[in-house]
Amino acid sequence: MQTGSVHAVQIVFLLLLLFIVLFGLLAKKLATPYPIVLVVGGLLLSFIPGIPRVSLNPDLVFLAVLPPLLYHAAWLTSWREFSYHLVSIVLLAFGLVAFTVFGVTEAGQWLLPGFDWRVGLVLGAVVAPTDAIAATTIAKRIGLPKRIVDILEGESLLNDATALLALEFGVALLVGGERPTFTAGLLRLLYLTFVGVGVGLVLGEIVHQIEDRIDDGPIEIALSLLTPYVAYLSAESVHASGVLAVVTCGLYLSRRSSHFYSPTVRLQAWAVWDSLTFILNGFVFLLIGLQLPYVLNAIGDYRPGTLVMYAAGFSVFLILLRLIWVYPGTFVANVIRKRILHQKDTKPSVRAIFVVGWTGMRGVISLAAAIALPQVLANGEPFQQRNMIIFLAFSVILVTLVLQGLTLPPLIRALGLAGGANVESEEREARRSMAEAALRHLEEMSEKDGERMNEVYDDLAQHYRHRLATLSDGDSGNPAAATFYKRFIALSRELIQVERRTAMDLRRQRRISDSLLRELEYELDVSEIRLVEKSS
Repeated sequence: MQTGSVHAVQIVFLLLLLFIVLFGLLAKKLATPYPIVLVVGGLLLSFIPGIPRVSLNPDLVFLAVLPPLLYHAAWLTSWREFSYHLVSIVLLAFGLVAFTVFGVTEAGQWLLPGFDWRVGLVLGAVVAPTDAIAATTIAKRIGLPKRIVDILEGESLLNDATALLALEFGVALLVGGERPTFTAGLLRLLYLTFVGVGVGLVLGEIVHQIEDRIDDGPIEIALSLLTPYVAYLSAESVHASGVLAVVTCGLYLSRRSSHFYSPTVRLQAWAVWDSLTFILNGFVFLLIGLQLPYVLNAIGDYRPGTLVMYAAGFSVFLILLRLIWVYPGTFVANVIRKRILHQKDTKPSVRAIFVVGWTGMRGVISLAAAIALPQVLANGEPFQQRNMIIFLAFSVILVTLVLQGLTLPPLIRALGLAGGANVESEEREARRSMAEAALRHLEEMSEKDGERMNEVYDDLAQHYRHRLATLSDGDSGNPAAATFYKRFIALSRELIQVERRTAMDLRRQRRISDSLLRELEYELDVSEIRLVEKSS
């Protein structure tokens, strides 16, 4: 590789990173999910003369970006909620994907020029997977009911695998002239699913055993960064689903991380992964916007008005397909959960179902899948509809992210669903149980040590009793004790600031070294995090 080309790549990389930071700050200032701001920002940048042309490499997305993002999303997913809502998630991740592919296959030959049912099948598979980052960011911020958020997150974890399987069959049918039977398709789906899950579980247990035997932050974090790539490539090497392997591995290790991660490593790992996922998501969403010149050049034969009509019509059609599916899908899921699984959840309201239907935002997987399509068919003829598929995928991503993303907050408020995420009672109960267990342990230890340590035990017991007072429901608590505890927290945080300023003064006076200051700051930071006051 030439030095000049390396230097050019470095400049482009740094520019992209700079724009990600700037657009991220703008998104925070506008209180708008950063994927939307990054896509729009990339779109605007593409019109500026002299901006480097950066094409989206599908291999980069599938091999370098997708595994860590899936792994991190799976790590943050609660297995309790995922397993509880599995029926609803499967009906979206499998049922809705199949319905979308079928709908686009049938309608494509009537709505789009030169499209037969085989090309429609490929297009449907390309645009079927959703990206829940923008939707769940909005949902969590404005307090959408947790049940909806959990289902959306679970759907986005699994539907990539389903859509990519459909794309595999579509490409084989179109390019190779193969005609897979229903039995072959079902067997392939079962193989992809079970072998992919098996690879994820095996690798997860291997990593678990390794993690149990080491306690070193940099090594463990490096291992965590390596794990999703190994899971993905291992599954792909045996022609199973790399997506399901990564998701399974992430869910498995997340459940066991409380045992093998020390507090220090856990804090370090969170910081590394939060930064990494923000940068990776930033790159892909910014690159989506920057693809506009590439997409327009590929379809230069069409008039702008015709392209706008195709883009708007196809995007509306996809939105309608999801809205049509979610109502009967929710009814079926509700019947299965009540009659077979004996779950006692109330049936979601029509308004809640509509919100789930309105969150079908597409992301980088759709665009990468479109760009990865072959340019030539098996008979040597060019794949003439490829450029239109890329344009439609780009248009759907843009329309769903911007239109649905920006209208979702006012829609949720108009439907009266904002502020419905009621997890406070569960958190309060957990904190109360922890405090009560600590008090019981103090009583047991106090009896063993006798009266010589009474002052120590009384001080600790008073601290936990005041904490319990703030966690009491209704009027059962002691208001004076609750006020005392809140004041205790506030004063403790003030004292930490005093200690921090003193340490900085000591460094300024050259009485302590920079390395010692960093150690002291780390201890103070951890203490302050523990004292962050929860809003009542």
